[in-house]
Amino acid sequence: MIKLIKSTFYKEEDTKERLLEFLKDAKILSMHDYCRKTEEKFAKKQERKYAVFVSSGSTANLALIQALLNIGKLKVGDKVAFSAVTWSTNVMPLIQLGLKPILVDCEISDLSVSVKTLKEAVAKEKGIKALFLTHALGFSTKMDELCGFCDENNILLLEDTCESLGSKYNHRRLGNFGLASTFSTYVGHHLSTIEGGFICTDSDELHRMLMMVRAHGWDRNLTFDQKMGLMREHDIDAFISKYTFYDLGFNVRPMEIQGFIGNIQIDYWDEIVRIRRENFEFFFDAMKENPDIISPDVSHMSLVSNFTVPLIFKSHELYLKYRDRYMVNNVEIRPIIAGNMAKQPFYKKYVTGASGISHKNSDYIHDNGFYFANNPELTDEERHILRTLLER
Repeated sequence: MIKLIKSTFYKEEDTKERLLEFLKDAKILSMHDYCRKTEEKFAKKQERKYAVFVSSGSTANLALIQALLNIGKLKVGDKVAFSAVTWSTNVMPLIQLGLKPILVDCEISDLSVSVKTLKEAVAKEKGIKALFLTHALGFSTKMDELCGFCDENNILLLEDTCESLGSKYNHRRLGNFGLASTFSTYVGHHLSTIEGGFICTDSDELHRMLMMVRAHGWDRNLTFDQKMGLMREHDIDAFISKYTFYDLGFNVRPMEIQGFIGNIQIDYWDEIVRIRRENFEFFFDAMKENPDIISPDVSHMSLVSNFTVPLIFKSHELYLKYRDRYMVNNVEIRPIIAGNMAKQPFYKKYVTGASGISHKNSDYIHDNGFYFANNPELTDEERHILRTLLER
């Protein structure tokens, strides 16, 4: 079978050998120096001031929303728009933390919220305070236009970049347009730490709060000056401060094992992105030649670091035909992310009251699309098979 992902890590054998040596000598396996080094390395590579390492991409989303509530950037009951075609834990924190999720349709051409679909949502739902945008499968909308609209309408922009590490719009990395962005390092994503995720930002205030939200709401990982400031503000002495909780938080810390692996895997960032880009371009050339397929529009992107390759067909009958073809040829395929969130049972259970916002494009993606592998370990033979299956 041509699987979506082959290995737990890139260069798995070498990484495991180094991990075994680390485990023999490690004195501390809870979050420690390697986690800090990996944060610094990730932030530098992503070209943001801060990266906060957490236990998963999902908890990155959760911690980010909680931190924004804690510092007053969002308030309980605020309307937060989100991409209809996304993963469940992009919207679940909005529900769990008392915000009102507003589903926004995505374009078939790039699987993303556009200015057009966001305008429709804003017209139907007055007072949207934020947009949690998902950059799906390595693609994005025209970010300059979207950022301009958000600025004009005082909409806080957040980016879920869990599937698009390395992709660029106008030579700028996705994840560097909004106040903050989230990433996943779960097995199968661009970089793997088995489980893990990051929150990136340039904001000193948000970074400080994220450090506390990650670890129970206490100050354990703050700088000395930050700790002293909190102690003075709340009249706390040094002894009591070690178990003082200053704001709402969780325990979403990574382990030192994840930090050690991440420190290795980030060194492969450029190589992984290059191979994924080359793979996508190889498949994209074939997609454009097949009139049964609605080819994605990537003309506005300067680099597509494709997570998996999505195929959307011009009819449901064609979708079924090609789905069967891939399965018969022993190729692992999946729905495009999780389809339209509006169709998910949890969403229908917890989000009530129709807004009248259309999500016809996301319905179409849900009903007529699937994706196949783009991983950096595909062989030439596997690439040839996958490309041949794209032919009419």
